[in-house]
Amino acid sequence: MTSNGSITQVGTEMQSYYGKPIVKEPVWKAEIPFYLFTGGVAGGASVLHGLARLTGNHRLARSSLYVGAVADAVSPVLLVSDLGRPERFLNMLRVFKVTSPMSVGSWILFVSSGASTTAATLELLGALRPARWLAEALSFVTGPPLATYTGALLANTAIPVWSEARDELPWLFGASAAASAGATAAMVTPAAAAGPARRAAVAGVAAELGLVRLMRRRLGFVGEVYELGEAGRYARVSRVCAAAGAGLLALRGRRSRPAAVVGGALVLAGEVALRWSVFKAGFQSARDPRYTVLPQRKRIEERATGQDR
Repeated sequence: MTSNGSITQVGTEMQSYYGKPIVKEPVWKAEIPFYLFTGGVAGGASVLHGLARLTGNHRLARSSLYVGAVADAVSPVLLVSDLGRPERFLNMLRVFKVTSPMSVGSWILFVSSGASTTAATLELLGALRPARWLAEALSFVTGPPLATYTGALLANTAIPVWSEARDELPWLFGASAAASAGATAAMVTPAAAAGPARRAAVAGVAAELGLVRLMRRRLGFVGEVYELGEAGRYARVSRVCAAAGAGLLALRGRRSRPAAVVGGALVLAGEVALRWSVFKAGFQSARDPRYTVLPQRKRIEERATGQDR
C-alpha cells in the first residue's frame, strides 16, 4: 500500500481518505446540457444567417435569423432556471472580467440574445431597417463566441475530463454548433435555398466526430469515461444519430423535404446527446480519484525530466 497526499492506492484501485472525492462534482442541474445545446444552435445560426445574408440567400437568412432568435430566447431561461433566481444572472452582469469565462460568457449571452431577438422582431415587422442591420451585424459577431465559450467554461473547471480537454472542447462545441444550426435551418427552409445549411450540418458532424476521436486519444485513460456509464451511452447515441442524420441530409436532403426533416432531427438528437455525454463525463470523472491524481503525477514527472508541454 502506498499513500500520496490525499489518496491511497491499493493495487489498481485508488481511494481518497474517508471515501470522499478529491474534486467535487458539478452542482449544475439538467437544464445545463440543454443550455449548452441551445447556445450552440443560437451561435451557429447567427453565423449562418450572416453568411446567407452576405451571399444574397435571403430565404435561408430569414430562417436562420428566426432559429437563432428562438434559441437565444430559450438559453437565458434555462440558465436562470439552473441558477434558481433571475437576480443571480443579473449579478453576473455587474462587472466584465476578461479572465473569467463565466463573466465573459454571461455578457456574450446577454448581447447575442438582445441582438438576435431585436433583429428577428424588426425583420418580422419590416421596420427600422438600419437598426435591424446593426442588430444583425452584432448577432453575427457574437455568434462564434456564443457557440464556443461554454467549451472554454467547462475546461476552466477542476473537473478532470473537462480540464484535460481544454484544447479540444471549444472546437468540439463549435463544430456541434455548426451541425445543430445547419440541421435546424435545413428542416425549416425550402430545399432549394437550404444548401448551405445542409453543408454546414454535414461538415459540422464530420468535424465533430474527428474532434471526439482526437480528444479521446489525447485524454488517454481519462477519456475512458466517455465509454462508461451514462456518458458512454449518450456518446454512442450521439455518434449513431449524428452520422445517420448527416448521411441522410447529404444523400437525400436536396431532393426530399421529408428526408431533410428526418435527417435534421437525427442530427439534432445526436448533438443533444453529445452535450449530455460531455456533461455526464464530468460527473463520472470527478467521482474517481484516479482521473485527478494520475494526470497530476504525469505532469510532475514530465516537468522533472524537462518534457513538460
